[in-house]
Amino acid sequence: MASATQEITAEDLHGPDPAVSATGTPRLTGFVVFVLSFAFALVFWQAVSVSGVVREQDLPSMTATMGELWGLVQTGSFWTAFLQTARGWAIGLGLATLLAVPIGIVLGLSDLAGRAFRVPVEFLRPIPSAALIPLLFLTLGPTLQSEVFLAAFGAFWPILVQTMYGVRDVDPVAIDTARSFGVPKRERLWRITLPSAVPYIATGMRIASAVALILAFTAELFMGTPGLGKLLNYAQSYGLTTQLYALALATGALGVGTHLLFTTVERRALRWHPSQRVEAV
Repeated sequence: MASATQEITAEDLHGPDPAVSATGTPRLTGFVVFVLSFAFALVFWQAVSVSGVVREQDLPSMTATMGELWGLVQTGSFWTAFLQTARGWAIGLGLATLLAVPIGIVLGLSDLAGRAFRVPVEFLRPIPSAALIPLLFLTLGPTLQSEVFLAAFGAFWPILVQTMYGVRDVDPVAIDTARSFGVPKRERLWRITLPSAVPYIATGMRIASAVALILAFTAELFMGTPGLGKLLNYAQSYGLTTQLYALALATGALGVGTHLLFTTVERRALRWHPSQRVEAV
């Protein structure tokens, strides 16, 4: 009589692996939804253009725009402009981070400093960054410095505010416990306050990255600083509608890429934080 041996696995005793069920399936589902929504948008675009609901002079077909974009990516001038836009975005965001994080920590730790600088912060923060374009055009001109200043100014405020909130949201019980054990103030800052504020800072940087890209592109579009915005302005001036849409797609792709980059880095760097843990269903 033949005997069969059954291997009892951990899955048989405890169910499916939480790491797989909690992270693998949602990520796969999210990727499928993203691909399907993107494909639907392209098909809808093509249908609207071909049906004549919108004139082709105003909205070129998806296939024509993709063909134009494919032709652009094979030219060196496109990649030069693409990298110039990415350079202005990266320098502006980096400068904003270097300034906003230390200032936010100081304003978050000190109630006196927070109250003293509340009026200047609340006065400057609502100013539209685009309102600075005429001033920058007259002072710095259509240069990289103007683009970086505009991007850094817009990206500064989300990081500053998030850093302040992160520092102030530290668990007071943890601070009091460390103080009762005689932990020095500097040690409490490095071991308790900053780790608690890091998720807030990461969120601020993710928001600020989109703001910096928009403003870098805006500087190129309206001030003529080198980049994708300048190429798009030329295409609009000469009535190259298909090329205009192709450049807009390239800029959108850069925005999506930066968002995915920051989301991935944030998820991997903050695995230890509860906000990045997905419980098994």
